[in-house]
Amino acid sequence: MAKRFPESTVVQFNYVPTIRARLALSRNDPSNALKALQAAAPYELGSGFALYPVYVHGDACLAAHQGSEAAGQFQKLLDHRGVVFNEPIGALAHLGLARAYAVSGDTAKARTKYQDFVALWKDADPDTPILREAKTEYAKL
Repeated sequence: MAKRFPESTVVQFNYVPTIRARLALSRNDPSNALKALQAAAPYELGSGFALYPVYVHGDACLAAHQGSEAAGQFQKLLDHRGVVFNEPIGALAHLGLARAYAVSGDTAKARTKYQDFVALWKDADPDTPILREAKTEYAKL
């Protein structure tokens, strides 16, 4: 994509950094994921799609055990719901924030955010893997 669309701002500063970061995270390399996402930071509030790098940045911070940094990234998503629209990352930001607070050791805030996430997904199939994971993590707090 980077070679095929060298002049596309969305490709160069959104899709490519996000894909590279996800690949780094799949290799358990949060440091390179964070490096890849630096290119996307100036464009992160440009559109709903531009917030995917913010979500992945939050995940990379979680993988690096940087709870407060992760919380800041997920909070951006919650603060800009009008930009996120109906993207799944809007709902998943609640779970990310819960995990960030848990990593930071703030169990009271983590519990609240887990509750928020479960409330959003109250009508979801209870066998949905992400919902099961969230409930398991919440129970361990």
